[in-house]
Amino acid sequence: MTLTGLLQGVAVVLALEGMAYALAPAAMRRAIATLAEAPEQRLRLGGLVAAVIGVAIAWALKGG
Repeated sequence: MTLTGLLQGVAVVLALEGMAYALAPAAMRRAIATLAEAPEQRLRLGGLVAAVIGVAIAWALKGG
């Protein structure tokens, strides 16, 4: 993976998150409030699952 590819991935994440805030700010506010109340262990597990899925997708797109 090149630095350009990494920055392109970050750009896509920022664009999607920005669109979510622009299109549904109230829903995003509720989602953040829900996350703030979630137990730490659940946040860790969710983060780990998201990281594994992200790495798997990147690996698959690169050609395995």
